[in-house]
Amino acid sequence: MAASPLNTKSNFHARSNSLPSRPHPLILQCNEHLERLKASQETSSPSSLLSHKLAGLQDLHECVEKLVQLPLTQEALLHEPQENWVDDLLDGSLRLLDVCTTAKDSLLHTKECMRELQSIMRRRKGGDDGITVEAKKFLTSRKVVKKAISKALGNLKAIAKKGNISSNIKDQQTMALVSLLKDVEVITLFIFESMLHFICGSTQAKSGSWSLVSKLIHTKRIGCSQVQDESEFAQVDAALHSFVLHMTSKSSSDNISNLPNHLEKMESRIQDFEEGLEFLFRRMIKIRVALLNILNH
Repeated sequence: MAASPLNTKSNFHARSNSLPSRPHPLILQCNEHLERLKASQETSSPSSLLSHKLAGLQDLHECVEKLVQLPLTQEALLHEPQENWVDDLLDGSLRLLDVCTTAKDSLLHTKECMRELQSIMRRRKGGDDGITVEAKKFLTSRKVVKKAISKALGNLKAIAKKGNISSNIKDQQTMALVSLLKDVEVITLFIFESMLHFICGSTQAKSGSWSLVSKLIHTKRIGCSQVQDESEFAQVDAALHSFVLHMTSKSSSDNISNLPNHLEKMESRIQDFEEGLEFLFRRMIKIRVALLNILNH
């Protein structure tokens, strides 16, 4: 199978070298954010690092939003005939919004079920039997979430079939801007992919670069498995599975004793992710609208 066009250490540096001799400070800032996020892909993704990446992604998109508002951006994007790269940029912005929506919906669904479980546990309504019923509901809802995530991850495989940006762009500044926007799409999708795995209860193995879907393609593993650095979501799933499995034994109380702490940690992580995703979603919509306004001018 041919290498993914998103497999990008060489592409990233080639694009960076295409910048004008005196690029606008915002272009330099965007590339600095990209470099930091690119470097962070060299390590695994425990929850603290993933939150750090999400914060860095917010800084990047805030910078891009300012960049697309500049007159020089409008002039550069209108300088060349609008060929395939226009559709590619707009398709890319939709991909970002779709994946972000999947992550937001997954968090919301998990949070709603988590709060119902917390309420039952606080009131001890129905004793262990009542908790067991709610635990089974939670685990069933998690299966729905994981199925939606697996579908979203599977859809990302189509991105690998996309070609690179059009080589017909002759203007250096236009090429630099289009390349930058494509790099932003790639790193954003990579981090969203990592977050979806994390919500699902799995983490990806270390990757030597920030390719987006290579592991999904080469291992043909789209499911949620092989947890390495257990997320708060995985810990809650495991605790509830253990409780339900041993609900008829004396150890059932022991299995449930740590659950409130796991749920509290998961609630905090959900809030952190939700705030970051909502910020990004708003910025991505503004960036898409700005691009549409420029390209339809």
